[in-house]
Amino acid sequence: MKDEGTGLQVYKFGGASVKDAAAILNLCRIVRDFGPSGPLLIVVSAMGKTTNALEEIYDLAYHGRDYSAQLAALKAYHEQAGKEIGQALPHPGIDPSKSDAGLASLFQELSYRLANSSPSKSYDEGYDQIVSFGEALSSELVYGALAGSLDCEVYHRSTQIATDSTWREGKVDWQETEKKIRGEIQGLFSPNDDARIIVTEGFVGQVKDDHRTTTLGREGSDYSAAIFAYCLNAESVTIWKDVPGLLNADPKIFPDTVLYPEISYQETIEMAFYGASVIHPKTLKPLAERHIPLRVKSFLDPSAPGTLIHDCQHPPLVPAFIRKAGQCLLSFESKDFAFISEENLEVIFGALAQARLKINVMQNSAISFSVVVDYNEMRVQRLLGLLQGQFRVQYNSELTLFTIKNYDQASVDRLTSGRELLLEQRTRSTFQFLVRE
Repeated sequence: MKDEGTGLQVYKFGGASVKDAAAILNLCRIVRDFGPSGPLLIVVSAMGKTTNALEEIYDLAYHGRDYSAQLAALKAYHEQAGKEIGQALPHPGIDPSKSDAGLASLFQELSYRLANSSPSKSYDEGYDQIVSFGEALSSELVYGALAGSLDCEVYHRSTQIATDSTWREGKVDWQETEKKIRGEIQGLFSPNDDARIIVTEGFVGQVKDDHRTTTLGREGSDYSAAIFAYCLNAESVTIWKDVPGLLNADPKIFPDTVLYPEISYQETIEMAFYGASVIHPKTLKPLAERHIPLRVKSFLDPSAPGTLIHDCQHPPLVPAFIRKAGQCLLSFESKDFAFISEENLEVIFGALAQARLKINVMQNSAISFSVVVDYNEMRVQRLLGLLQGQFRVQYNSELTLFTIKNYDQASVDRLTSGRELLLEQRTRSTFQFLVRE
């Protein structure tokens, strides 16, 4: 990069867009045929369901159970993708043995860390050390495929994203991160070659003080792309998905979806907060702060315009339908039937923060206070331990939260008809309800 404003673009490819050799080769075609003429930073997620597989492997290792079959299957999955990529490239730009060696080295390190997993250590800290390997493995394969025809480098283990030690959801130290990214990533772009491409992994950070690996939360690669774009003052970010852009609902759940060709940062931030799966909730804020537009495009149809998310004014949008499964309804009552006071709420909020449970909906009555959170058994049990001495606590899990953004009566009737609502809440623009499906 010559200086700020030279047109750096950031592409983010998620798990579905790198799920196998054919998908990675399609990524190469997109970059070659539709990519920018200037510098490009590519942020990749783990391949397909690799994160889920690593979560299973880690849990087995942590509890002292055999994980060898699962690890062997994961290794074979990546090696097969690498083999097929090598066979498909007519003129490999790198020695295939070097790519194989990169995968082998990563799996050797992964095996070592798994062997040292133990219940005597923090589960969440160990999780980050293991599950973060998914993105490193996929970036190795993407780099190998791209380097066959393009000027490309791989930058492993995103150590330039500095975080605190909040395991599984590291909080970014923006000042330190910007300094490191500008010093390390910016320097990788050749000052005399506008076509240079850097491949790096999303989802991964590093504790600022002691360099242990952290992760940024599930689906956090979107957030990584935004962090890089913010720190490098990128021209734009493009997230490549298996949908034509930002839709008003998940097409796998709702028929007759509508594409938003253009939408504001604010509307998108709210939709992401409520659980819209296309964008990670933290992605928009750093982009909005520096007025960096975000495009959501289809890797299945890269010539289609997709959705442009930026500073804009638009007429009222069609209602957005958001479904969030795996929810838990927690209700707190004072043991002496006293009113739920501000002092009670302070205690409850403090315990929720300690247990790291994010509130999706909250509602209170005279003697009770209820919240809806993403269900995590370990964290819910920790919360119960913190509060059962002061409150009666009841909870129900395996629930589903529906949100209708920009609702009208027809959209409410469409989703609530025939359902028993355990909780409902509406504001001027948002209607939410909780059900057992």
